[in-house]
Amino acid sequence: MNDTPGWASPGSAPSDGPDDKRQDGQGQSGDAQGTGPQDAAGQGPQWSKEQPPPAQWSAPSGPPPGSGQAPPPPPPPPGPGWGAGPGGHGNGAPGGYPGWGGWQGRPMAAKPGVIPLRPLGVGEILDGAVSTMRTYWRTVLGISLTVAVVTQLLTVLLQGFLFNDSATTDALDNPDATAGEIFRAMGEIFVGTGVVLVVTLLGTIVATALLTMVTSRAVLGKDVTIGEAWRDARPQLLKLLGLTLLLPLIAVAIVLVGTAPGILVAVLGPTDAGTALAVIGGIVGFVVAVWMIIRLSLASPALMLEKQTVRKAMGRSVKLVRGSWWRVFGIQILASLIAGIVSEIILIPFTAIAGVVSGDGISGILDTTGDVGWAFLIVTGIGAVIGSTLTFPITAGVTVLLYIDQRIRREALDLELARAAGLQGYGDTPGATPGS
Repeated sequence: MNDTPGWASPGSAPSDGPDDKRQDGQGQSGDAQGTGPQDAAGQGPQWSKEQPPPAQWSAPSGPPPGSGQAPPPPPPPPGPGWGAGPGGHGNGAPGGYPGWGGWQGRPMAAKPGVIPLRPLGVGEILDGAVSTMRTYWRTVLGISLTVAVVTQLLTVLLQGFLFNDSATTDALDNPDATAGEIFRAMGEIFVGTGVVLVVTLLGTIVATALLTMVTSRAVLGKDVTIGEAWRDARPQLLKLLGLTLLLPLIAVAIVLVGTAPGILVAVLGPTDAGTALAVIGGIVGFVVAVWMIIRLSLASPALMLEKQTVRKAMGRSVKLVRGSWWRVFGIQILASLIAGIVSEIILIPFTAIAGVVSGDGISGILDTTGDVGWAFLIVTGIGAVIGSTLTFPITAGVTVLLYIDQRIRREALDLELARAAGLQGYGDTPGATPGS
């Protein structure tokens, strides 16, 4: 039974049934066979003795005038995609070129939006994410800037009031402080850090949800406002929150399972042997956790665009990543490195400026006292806002485009996208292969 969902554009209903697959009609045509003129005795054709001179004969371009026959139809135009041979994409005949094999370039794929409707390369995925930010900059930067400003404002306020609290810092710096004072100070720091992490997590979830909707429309060449993206994403936000919290819990559980035998051995038996076993188990658990997280890395766009439940979205991600783990891993790591480098390049000069403005801001951090001034927090917060504004669209866009690319390769999503974009006759050219 086919359980592949179709393209659920933003605002559509969940995919509960099988997708609408395009049925390519394959007509059968035989070669027209003509018989030459027969003589009275029924023998073969009798050619005229007056033949045209050599090297001047040319095939007729159509029926002779006045014959009453319609001219043959012109050859079909080049198809928008390229077909896949038995081994996969890229080694078959292109749509619209039945006689492929000569020295011709690959036919251009239809490109209604930021990506061509065919399997994508790494550069095309990165370029698609940047093109989305550049083409729809009002919506994209409006979303990421709003989320970054709100999260950084709350973060700066929490850090300013908490880490500059004299009672907290004095208790930690005082060697004569009682255990109750130290525990109270540590508790306040943990609570403040937890609140900052929660605020950052919520902001990331909202930005990811809205940018997913914007990128899905950008693939179709359609603009979307912030209000429309919010209305489309809002029903799935709680599910996305659950998914975002569940993935790290799965990773932590895997690592704990790997280290549990070593911990038990260290508690009940030789400490050295238990420690070594725990380290080895932790490394193995970490590798397995990374493997699992990459397999589930496409669950977020599947959840938002297919209107799936958390469990089904995770299953869809596993299905799409199967057989392409290293490719998905490499692209995700590359996008994360690019986003991290861009963020650090922006943040470093702001940190230097903040150190000059505040005087003792950097020295406070280096001395691990946690005593930072408001000027330092505000200036570094501005740098973090700019960095987040530019990196949010890159990471979210790459994930969405990678999800779309995997569905094009496995499920012929390019046909669904072409119909959603309003392209007429896409994929109907003789020889076109679904998934091209």
